[in-house]
Amino acid sequence: MNRVLIVGGAVMGWSTAQHLLSLDDSLDVVVVEKDPSLARSSTMLCEGNVRIQFNLEENILISKYAMECLEEFPKSMATGEFVPDPQVRKQGNLFLVSEPGKTDALAGLANQQRLGCESEWLDMDVISERYPALASESLIGGTFGPEDGSVDPSAVVQGYRRRALANGARPIEGTVGSIITSGDRVSGVTLTDGETLEGDVVVVCAGAWSTELLATADVYIPVEPVMRTVYVVAGEVEDGDRLPSTFLPSGVYVIPEKEGTFAMAWSTEFDPVGFDFTPASRSRFYDVIWPELAANLPAFDRLEVMGSWAGLYAQNRLDANAIIGEWPGIDGLMQATGFSGHGFQQCHAVGRHLAELILERPTSLDLSRLGPERIVAGEPLYEHAGRLI
Repeated sequence: MNRVLIVGGAVMGWSTAQHLLSLDDSLDVVVVEKDPSLARSSTMLCEGNVRIQFNLEENILISKYAMECLEEFPKSMATGEFVPDPQVRKQGNLFLVSEPGKTDALAGLANQQRLGCESEWLDMDVISERYPALASESLIGGTFGPEDGSVDPSAVVQGYRRRALANGARPIEGTVGSIITSGDRVSGVTLTDGETLEGDVVVVCAGAWSTELLATADVYIPVEPVMRTVYVVAGEVEDGDRLPSTFLPSGVYVIPEKEGTFAMAWSTEFDPVGFDFTPASRSRFYDVIWPELAANLPAFDRLEVMGSWAGLYAQNRLDANAIIGEWPGIDGLMQATGFSGHGFQQCHAVGRHLAELILERPTSLDLSRLGPERIVAGEPLYEHAGRLI
């Protein structure tokens, strides 16, 4: 193997490039970036939330590795005078629970604790005492991850990108129009301007654009580009700046920012599909999200929308989990997509895993259940049935 072509230059693509070159610096690693500014990439349009709190063992272990990477990131990704600062902020994540959801929440918590995580169950009286603004009569408690929090996506992307470039990765600005296959293996890609790039391995890390690209190689995945609008909201909430990131059972979430502002959103099955980056109207917040929030957390009954933005989830309609690995029957065609909102926080372990698969090294984590084989078989691997957070 000589050349690896990586399609997509956001956090997943550059993490993969860096991990490849850290294992074998003789590789010719080419990263094809449609837009180096990443203005519409899901990486740059996410809130940067990272968490240990998952139910599926693979997702928990992926997150544990992410936390380890972030602690060492400024040192491990320093390049010359550039030292990336992901600005790790461990405000914690609190997943609030109603009575019907307690059994599932405790099952997930047990998995986290079995794997050495510090997550814990908090009854509502404890939550109310610790965070008066989160007092609720409709919810009974929640799971809390003290190590969960937020980081700066830009710093993570730039850290991986600069380190990969310093190690020999080559960027190409362009849009990949199709994947070239020869018999039962991949042989390169064609750009929309007609240029052909040859490669022994093609790694598709194109986020919400992966589906249409893979289809050019007769590879069909159940991943759709789902638009999610995030609202920046201001309100006088008691100790608002020190609240944890809070998630309602419905999926509504509240992430404290600064100076009394919060990022709020609600991903539902009715979200539009496509590549429109126009945020939903403010009326959607007032008519849909706010009533759900205030009904459960009365302290949020007075809020004002200050702004909004829209980004895309690469939503895996089969089971809302990532698709990672080589497509069955096409040697050398790798993919990492379908993260359904979790891609940014999973980039560290997934980039390493792809590099290990490509170089046929022993894998640090067993992520085989997240491989494409389950897509071909139509066998879902649920994190939590019906939960899209």
